[in-house]
Amino acid sequence: MHVVVFTRSTPDTAAKVEVGKDGAVSWGDAATVVNPWDEYALEEGILQAKNGGGKATVIAIGAEMHNEALKHSLAMGLDEAVRVWDSALEGSDSLAYATAAAAAVNKIGGVDLIICGKESVDVGTDQHIYQIARKLGWTMLSYVSKILAVDYAAKTIKVERLLEQGKQIVTSKLPVVISVMKDINEPRYPSFIGIRKASKAVIPVWSLADLGVTLPETRTKVERFMNLPVREGQVEMIAGTPEEQAAKLVERLLEEKVL
Repeated sequence: MHVVVFTRSTPDTAAKVEVGKDGAVSWGDAATVVNPWDEYALEEGILQAKNGGGKATVIAIGAEMHNEALKHSLAMGLDEAVRVWDSALEGSDSLAYATAAAAAVNKIGGVDLIICGKESVDVGTDQHIYQIARKLGWTMLSYVSKILAVDYAAKTIKVERLLEQGKQIVTSKLPVVISVMKDINEPRYPSFIGIRKASKAVIPVWSLADLGVTLPETRTKVERFMNLPVREGQVEMIAGTPEEQAAKLVERLLEEKVL
């Protein structure tokens, strides 16, 4: 059983993200963290590899800043880490990401299961996950809240999906790509020994030439980033007893034609 988990480093969700005068996105001195959704994918990768008597490999596609997420993953207990980067990937879209990701999986070979977090918080999208599955020709199982069973001999997987309408239980042949929800597990904290071991790890970097792939034509392009407009508003405190406040509030809402 060989499991691959994709991850990335993202700004801390508490960081103040701004667009500078040069048009570049900055989050100041705030540290980057593992994409929060990926922590559940990483934990599940460790569990599934252990249950199947195999190994788990973590992959990040991006510049050197993503090494932090990879080292965090190794400290958690994943077996191997790889980073994919090439200057041609600079400013590329999700289809290019998926092309490189699928090529990396094919280069590793013998992969049975790909696990991804629900989405990437920095770009707020999950379309790259579906595109990876499409590029590989594998089944895509999204919003997985629980892996119910994996038959390693028959190469099948049974999962529970969390949908707006309720829960859905489906079975699929391996290999598959899944995206997981936070209810699937409780991510572990890296151990001190794991952190020390990860800090010494040399993470290989694969280029597009190493993967033997060329990127498709970019379909989308980011023209520029802009800060959100400043929100302005006024606050009026209504005095009086609760009954008087309620009456005044209703009167004001009627005046403003809110009601």
